[in-house]
Amino acid sequence: MSATVARPALSACLELLKPVTWFAPMWAFSCGVVSSGLGGNGRWHLIVAGILLTGPLVCGTSQAINDWYDRHVDAINEPNRPIPSGRIPGDWGFRIAVMWTALSLAVATILGPWGFAATVLGLALAWAYSAPPLRLKRDGWLGGIACAACYEGLPWITGAAVMSAGAPDARVLLMAGLYSFGAIGIMTLNDFKAVEGDRRTGINSLPVTLGVDRAAQLACALMAVPQVAVVGLLLSWGAPWHAAAIAASLLAQVALMRVLLASPREKAPWYNGTGTTLYVLGMLVTAFALRPVVLP
Repeated sequence: MSATVARPALSACLELLKPVTWFAPMWAFSCGVVSSGLGGNGRWHLIVAGILLTGPLVCGTSQAINDWYDRHVDAINEPNRPIPSGRIPGDWGFRIAVMWTALSLAVATILGPWGFAATVLGLALAWAYSAPPLRLKRDGWLGGIACAACYEGLPWITGAAVMSAGAPDARVLLMAGLYSFGAIGIMTLNDFKAVEGDRRTGINSLPVTLGVDRAAQLACALMAVPQVAVVGLLLSWGAPWHAAAIAASLLAQVALMRVLLASPREKAPWYNGTGTTLYVLGMLVTAFALRPVVLP
């Protein structure tokens, strides 16, 4: 191999880390910050470090890990990705994943014991999701749960825990869990683009095992049912306006889901830009509803 291609270009490294995927965990962490009810005074370094950690670092690490262990799948589904195209040569994909893991752990020390523990858990799930022998993504349910937890629930809980330097309120844990469960549906829709490669390489994603139409129906149910629970809980907690906003958002999502279900494989990217956007906006509305009355 010539010296000119011995190391990957920075642009290829950035593409490997998939910046477009960073938004979801950064948003969830921000929801955790909001739900803590604590301001940024004296905590801005924690907020900034947490956003960098959940997005460019831990999420970026997970993308590098996934692309390295999925390089044969990507050669079928997305041959222009950095590794199968050769723009990330040799074992540089693995090297980047390891270096980014170490950097993530180093930055996590800023966030105290709760933030560090959450980072260790998130990185462990990232490796378990893609790397053998576990390779959780081979099972549609196990992979979806792990991925949804890392994108939504874990960052939300981390944001709240880091701000309060302790265990989050039980309501925060419940809402983070509900939205994380619903995110399994989002992950299922994301798998539609890789059905052919997954089927040929033994990855039993839900679209592969159920078929695209049934997987789309399941994804819609997974996203809708937790939001119904959120509305009911917010009403019981004395937050009717927040509950009404979530209910209105859910009705709009149901209308969009009807379009999705008519042509799921073609409309999945469209739904991720519309219905999924409403879903994550509802997370922020819920986070504001959870802001606690600080007790002495």
